[in-house]
Amino acid sequence: MLTLHGSSHSNYYNKVKLALLEKGVPFEEVHAATHSSDEAILSASPLGKIPFIKTPRGGLCESQPILEWIEATWPEPALLPAEPFAAAKVRELTTFLDWHLEMTARQLYGPAFFGAAPLSEGDAARIRAQLVDNIAAFKRLARFSPYVAGDSFSQADCAAFNHLPLVAMASKAVYGEDLLQAAGIDHRSYVRYVAQRPAAQKVVADRKAAQAKL
Repeated sequence: MLTLHGSSHSNYYNKVKLALLEKGVPFEEVHAATHSSDEAILSASPLGKIPFIKTPRGGLCESQPILEWIEATWPEPALLPAEPFAAAKVRELTTFLDWHLEMTARQLYGPAFFGAAPLSEGDAARIRAQLVDNIAAFKRLARFSPYVAGDSFSQADCAAFNHLPLVAMASKAVYGEDLLQAAGIDHRSYVRYVAQRPAAQKVVADRKAAQAKL
């Protein structure tokens, strides 16, 4: 049995979970804290990061390689287009979401969500400028017609559905402004649309249940 390790609090964990649910892949969830020093975890995720999976062939970490393995192992229903260039465009968009939006906004999470000290004026200005630039670049690629990469639900939606609300909330908390909305990205309507899918509803319900336990 495939096991998914991590926490329903994690957007990257939920990115993988959403893909598994969309494909109807049988799996079990195993709670794992990030940055663990447990050797059993490090054997599958050498940096102690979540999510990671354990398969009959061994462990695999990092959300995007996991999604690629899932797609190759269970090709239907497809989360990547069959045509190579179209598939590459979905991967491109997913890369922008993971590395240029979420990872940039992640610098705000401490003060935004976890009670950390406010950023210095210089750091706040630097991160805001980077985030504004990266959002503008993302907007050039995103289609929202109705899904983020076009007319079909894809790997990019597994990322966007879980990342975009955090980017918006973090920027609002730190800067007093939702930088996605300010750039003309109607992420709320998009998230509401994707949230009609049963797999997305399961991800949201489990995340809320985990948050309620805190």
